[in-house]
Amino acid sequence: MTRAPGFAAYIAVTAAYWAFMLTDGALRMLVLLHFHTLGFSPVQLAYLFVLYEIAGVVTNLSAGWIAARFGLTSTLYAGLGLQVIALLALARLDPAWGITVSVVFVMLVQGLSGVAKDLAKMSAKSAVKLLAPRDGAGLFRWVAILTGSKNAVKGGGFLLGAALLAVFGFVPSVLAMAALLSVILGAVVMRMPSGLPVGRKDAKFSEVLSKNRNINWLSAARLFLFGARDVWFVVAIPVYFYAVLSDGSEAGNRAAFFMIGTFMALWTILYGVVQGWAPRILRAASRTQAEILTLANRWVGALIFVPAVLGVALWLMREPSGFLTTIIVLGLLIFGGIFAVTSALHSFLILSFTETHRVTMDVGFYYMSNAAGRLLGTVLSGFSYQLGGLALCLGTAAAMIGLSWIGTAQLRNQA
Repeated sequence: MTRAPGFAAYIAVTAAYWAFMLTDGALRMLVLLHFHTLGFSPVQLAYLFVLYEIAGVVTNLSAGWIAARFGLTSTLYAGLGLQVIALLALARLDPAWGITVSVVFVMLVQGLSGVAKDLAKMSAKSAVKLLAPRDGAGLFRWVAILTGSKNAVKGGGFLLGAALLAVFGFVPSVLAMAALLSVILGAVVMRMPSGLPVGRKDAKFSEVLSKNRNINWLSAARLFLFGARDVWFVVAIPVYFYAVLSDGSEAGNRAAFFMIGTFMALWTILYGVVQGWAPRILRAASRTQAEILTLANRWVGALIFVPAVLGVALWLMREPSGFLTTIIVLGLLIFGGIFAVTSALHSFLILSFTETHRVTMDVGFYYMSNAAGRLLGTVLSGFSYQLGGLALCLGTAAAMIGLSWIGTAQLRNQA
C-alpha cells in the first residue's frame, strides 16, 4: 500500500493531538468534580470554564493567521507547551484562598488551557486539508478519522480524570498529566517529520475574516450546534447524575465520580467512534457535495427531536427515578450518535469549502464559531440548570439545534 505524501507528518500531528485531548478531557473532569464537592453552585462551576471558551474564540480567530504566518508546527508546539504550564499552575491551587480567589485563579488557568487547546486543534485540523489525498472520499475519511479518534481519546480522558481524582486526589493527578504531556512535547519536537508548511511572510491578519458565504453560514450553524451540546453536557448532566447517584458520604462520592466519569467517557467515545465511521455510514465515496449538503440538513433536523422529547419527559416525571435515569442515558447516547454524524458533515464541509492557500484562516474562523458556541452553551448550562434543572437545559438545546438547522439550510453547492 502506497502512503500519501505527508503521511508521517499527519501521524505525528494526530499523535500529539491525541495526547493533548487525553489531558484536556481529564482536566475538565478533575476541575468539575473537585470543585463540585467543595460546594460550588452550578453557576460557579460554569464560571470556571467561561474564560476557557472565551480564550477559544480569541485564539481561533488569531491562530489561523499565526499558523499562516509562522507555520503549523509553531502553533502545535505552542499549544502543547501552554497546556503543560496550565497544569503546573493548577497544581499550585490552595483551598485556603477561599471561593472567590479560587474561582478567579482557576478561570485564568482554564483560559490558558483554552488557548492551548485551540492552537493544537487548529494545527491538527488544518493539517488534514494539506496532507489528505484528494481522491474519492479521501478528505472526508481522513478528517473523520482525526476528529473521531480525538473525541474517543477525550472520552477516555473523562474517565481517566474521574479515576485519578478518586484514587490519587487533585494535585498528584494534575502533576502526573503535566509530566506525561511534557514527554510527548519533547518527542514531537525532536521527531517531527517534514510535510507541514512553514508559513508565508505576506499573510495579513485582515484575511482572517471569511468572505465566503458558505463558510460564514456553516460557522453560524456550528455555533448553535455546539452550544446545544454544551448546554447540558458541561455542567448540567454531571451535577444531575451526582445528585441522583451520591449519598454525600466519601464512599458515595467516589462511586458517583466513577459512574459520572464512565458515562461522560462512554458518551464521548461513542461520539468519536460514530464520527470516525461517518463516511461509511453516509457512503461518502459516492456522494457529491450537493448530496452531502442535503444530508447535513436532514441529520441536524432529526437531532432537534431528541433533546425536545427528553426535556418533556423530565418535565412530566419531575422526580428522579431509576427508570427516568435510564431513559435519559439512552436518549443522550442517541443524541451523541446523531450529533456525531452532523459534526462530521460540518468538519468535511469546512475543508471542502475552503481554498488551500487560506485553509488555516478559514479553519480558525470556523473553530472560533465552534468556541463561541461552547461559550454560549457553558454559560447557559449553569444558568438553565439553576433556573429549571436538566429539563430546561434540554429544551434550550432543542431550540439551539433549530437555529443550527436554519444556518445549515442556507448552504449552497460550490463544487
